[in-house]
Amino acid sequence: MAPIHIQFTRFSAFYSPLISTMSGGFLAAEGLEASHSIAAPGKSAIDALVDGSAHVVQSALSQGLTSLEKGEEPAALHFAQVNEKDGFFLTAREPDVDFQWHKLRGRKVLVDHGGQPLAMFKFACHKMNLDFASIDVVDAGSGAEMDAAFRAGQGDYIHQQGPAPQQLEHDGVGHVVAAVGDAIGPCGFSSLAATREWLQTDMATAFMRAYRKTRRYMNETPAEEIAAAEAEFFPDTDREVLAKTIAAYQQLGCWTPHVEITPAAYAVTLDVFEHAGRLSRRYPYELVCAAPPAED
Repeated sequence: MAPIHIQFTRFSAFYSPLISTMSGGFLAAEGLEASHSIAAPGKSAIDALVDGSAHVVQSALSQGLTSLEKGEEPAALHFAQVNEKDGFFLTAREPDVDFQWHKLRGRKVLVDHGGQPLAMFKFACHKMNLDFASIDVVDAGSGAEMDAAFRAGQGDYIHQQGPAPQQLEHDGVGHVVAAVGDAIGPCGFSSLAATREWLQTDMATAFMRAYRKTRRYMNETPAEEIAAAEAEFFPDTDREVLAKTIAAYQQLGCWTPHVEITPAAYAVTLDVFEHAGRLSRRYPYELVCAAPPAED
């Protein structure tokens, strides 16, 4: 078995297509012995590619765009999608089957202030004809701090990635009322990145064979079965909550069967960061993205 190390920028059920390459046995079937790590807070997973401690990382197209805005060539290329939609949800204090985005006006909303989550949330408001400035936006800190604040009674709504919203529902603390991904539609949200050199290797080809099979598995397998296989990666998450989260992402359409980052999805990502005022120009696809390694 050849060792392959994967690093995650964030680790949650949202990234199940990459987690399941391990839990579903797909990498092992290709002769790859996988290990994984999570990037330290404030540190880019791309650094692990540069220093050689990781072969593949879970990242986002915005990483490449940020490098280009600094006048730097991106250290890695994004060669496959993980999620083709935003994976954050809005959770309210009470059920609201008729939720509309305009209901956020004047309400306290705990919003994730990470670079991409915030940019995407602002773009979702724009798409829903809601002035972001009309919301009483609260920065409650990290994801864990946001969750604790909402549980303590702060805010009318909270903006979180799964499985945190599903756990709030399970605990009777809140009710999911909207998915940001529905407001934005398909986009290049999260991706797999690697160095240009690694993408030319036999290991990269073997990884892609495993990853393509995993994408099909994510769409054809019941959420409960995927959750059972992934359970060891989420020891602090209730199995029912994990399955519910995976089912929500299946229904949302985050994990499309194709692995390519399409030019159309990339263009929407440019729209998002232009709207957030973080791009001085629209960079060509080829500066950020690459085709997946060709299979044998």
